[in-house]
Amino acid sequence: MTVTHTDRAVLFRSLHTPARPLALANAWDVASARVVEAAGAPAIATTSAGISWSLGHPDGDTLTRERVVDLVGRIVAAVGVPVSADIEGGYAQDAAGVGDTVERVLAAGAVGINIEDGTRPPAELGARLTAARAAAERVGASLFLNARIDTYLFGLGDPATRLKDTLERARGYVDAGADGIFVPGVVDAATIAELAAGVSVPLNIMAVPGAPDVAALGALGVARVSLGAGVAQAAYAATRMAAQQLYETGAYHTLADAIPFPELNGFFSGPR
Repeated sequence: MTVTHTDRAVLFRSLHTPARPLALANAWDVASARVVEAAGAPAIATTSAGISWSLGHPDGDTLTRERVVDLVGRIVAAVGVPVSADIEGGYAQDAAGVGDTVERVLAAGAVGINIEDGTRPPAELGARLTAARAAAERVGASLFLNARIDTYLFGLGDPATRLKDTLERARGYVDAGADGIFVPGVVDAATIAELAAGVSVPLNIMAVPGAPDVAALGALGVARVSLGAGVAQAAYAATRMAAQQLYETGAYHTLADAIPFPELNGFFSGPR
């Protein structure tokens, strides 16, 4: 049975529910995507930070859209579950360029994207969201458009009005075409509950140490939980630990927890 782009898009959209939040252990290359899928992931989401680091760049819109689209296509081809791509600010100077990026990401097979406001004025992300939605409509593709609001992550604005400001941005982004709202940087349960109550589309929270677990987040109204760059950071921490142990003591006990070679190699036995 052939699974189409539309089939994957419909499935991906249906996974966003507080009853059982969509949990995403974000991947940054084909190998991490296959490992995450094999662990039971119903979908794959990429992390722009992890992708940037793996390609020798810092995070923060430093990659070209061509490199990102190429990697997204490789991940889509390697897994059997829906893929959502983190495109940072859109890898473009203006809204029209974001539309071009979105067309290419859809052509690569992704069914969702994350796009962030960062320190840009909210109106600018609104225009980029509108362009992204128009691009999907032009090519006749279903797209889950997740708008990331960075007020909490970057500590933007007055703390006393941050919740109000975040909800205002969320309403504007939904009006511009967003299907979901992502608010990283929040761990307080009461704030998360207020965000969920005030956002009319699925709410995405980034799980970090100190945040409620997935089930508790669902009870607060969260429909999607992402690990962001955390998995990549943990993988690089394991690399550093193994290297430091080797060079400082000559030991290599950290390798005892490695995925067995035949299992890992088996993830790449051929096209899916």
